[in-house]
Amino acid sequence: MNRRTFLKTLPALGVLAGAATSFAQDLQPIVLPKPEKDGGKSVLAALWERKTNRNISQEKLPPQVLSNLLWAAFGVNRENEPYGGPGRTAASAGNSQEIDLYVALPEGVYLHEAVPHRLSPVAAGDFRPRSGKRAAAPVTIFYVVDLAKYVKSPFKEQALKDSDTAKSFYYVATGLIAGNVYLFAASQGLASQFHTCDMTNTPKEFKLRPEQRVLYAHTVGYPSPAQPAR
Repeated sequence: MNRRTFLKTLPALGVLAGAATSFAQDLQPIVLPKPEKDGGKSVLAALWERKTNRNISQEKLPPQVLSNLLWAAFGVNRENEPYGGPGRTAASAGNSQEIDLYVALPEGVYLHEAVPHRLSPVAAGDFRPRSGKRAAAPVTIFYVVDLAKYVKSPFKEQALKDSDTAKSFYYVATGLIAGNVYLFAASQGLASQFHTCDMTNTPKEFKLRPEQRVLYAHTVGYPSPAQPAR
């Protein structure tokens, strides 16, 4: 049976709304350009400009801007820490680095691998609508926690074994990463919005393991001139 014939045999409910297929093999990994260390507004200037802007145009982000965005969010800024392993641009409990960034682009969703700073295909198709009414934005970052990483934490903190405490940790970690995204957007003149997302369909479509949970989404792009920012 060829792929076209197979697709015709799928039940209607198996076809994603707004996405033709979910075959990750239809996508190729995206090797991102090396993140830049200069450019944009200063931290203080970016703080003055930081805001939520829901009016985001469909204009695609250039590869370098996308690379800088994902690095600023949760990239590697130190190759070797005293405890071993790379350090990241946002803190995490016990350096567990438990938050994964699933990046939805028009052609598919990818997992951002901080090392070696690339996008690994997860599923083909447009999954941006899973972020709600922000489907036109060129980039949507889904924040996904991987609880299995707490077990592998280099510090083996006892508190990580408590579910309520762990929940507080990964929500804080998500907020720290989202803060980086907001500051980067402000420094580059981009629009961004942190918000909730579809937590029912997304885990299945992203092929998440039971230890993984979708938390929030963050849309980023150039501001639309149609309406003023809130």
